[in-house]
Amino acid sequence: MPHTCTVQSDNRAARRHPAGASAPPATDSAKRDIGRLLVSCPDRPGIVAAVSRFLFDAGANILESQQHSTDPSGGTFYLLIEFHLPGLSSRYAELADGFGVAMESFSMRWKMTQAAELKRLAIFVSKADHALQELLWRAHSGELNADIRMVISNHPDLAETVASWDIPFHYVPTSRETRDEAEAVQLKLLAAEDVDVVVLARYMQILSAGFLDGCAAPVINIHHSFLPAFAGANPYQAAADRGVKLIGATAHYVTAELDAGPIIEQDTVRVDHRYSVAELRKLGRHVERSVLARAVAWHLDDRVIVHQNKTIVFA
Repeated sequence: MPHTCTVQSDNRAARRHPAGASAPPATDSAKRDIGRLLVSCPDRPGIVAAVSRFLFDAGANILESQQHSTDPSGGTFYLLIEFHLPGLSSRYAELADGFGVAMESFSMRWKMTQAAELKRLAIFVSKADHALQELLWRAHSGELNADIRMVISNHPDLAETVASWDIPFHYVPTSRETRDEAEAVQLKLLAAEDVDVVVLARYMQILSAGFLDGCAAPVINIHHSFLPAFAGANPYQAAADRGVKLIGATAHYVTAELDAGPIIEQDTVRVDHRYSVAELRKLGRHVERSVLARAVAWHLDDRVIVHQNKTIVFA
């Protein structure tokens, strides 16, 4: 049976379930009274007018509005609105209920959030630390709208690195024979912290369909863009042997089909015959860090709508 080893500081802030009670979410006071609306629905006249009128009647001021239509003659309409409303926290439940009633005729799928509430994030990692460190630093500096609740790893190597950030580290060894038991432990850890999103920061294990079904949060992955051309243990050597001219990375939502989920962000770096395998790896780590950070930031800021197997990203 897999076991867990948890590393955390004694002076860590109050946990999610102290004495069985649910702690309030961490907040960013600079974003107090700012709300966001993400909307998708069948396209028709009057959608923007109806949403704007609702917010105006509530006393809100629209700060940002972005929209996209797949086809104005019967396609799907997507909308992001960020607004300011004094006293939003105390009025949030009433506002959300009222919006649902007011928009009933539009057959909307919608989500309303409070920008000040930091989303609870869990990071899965193996031995490589570059993507992990990027997320930890950006969260610490306030560049990510995240409260990192834990790091889970199938290796103990990064325990001290994570402990230095005062974040719980859970070592859950995983093998082909014990994957089901290990994933059960991981799901229990995620549920205990009511995690909003899971990020695979170079976690070198394939998550099962059962894990994805049992996980209440979306999962974001990062991988080098050689896949599937140079899959395997040493893709940069294989790429160098073929004389690649571009290396890159892809961040996407995880689905049961391996590396085939909706893509959130991608980027590339141009290289040539002068680059060694070590230099390719270094550039690969750099682009992986930046691509993953952007994808996670957009998700945390409620700027991504998933439509079938693609995304609409209001960056």
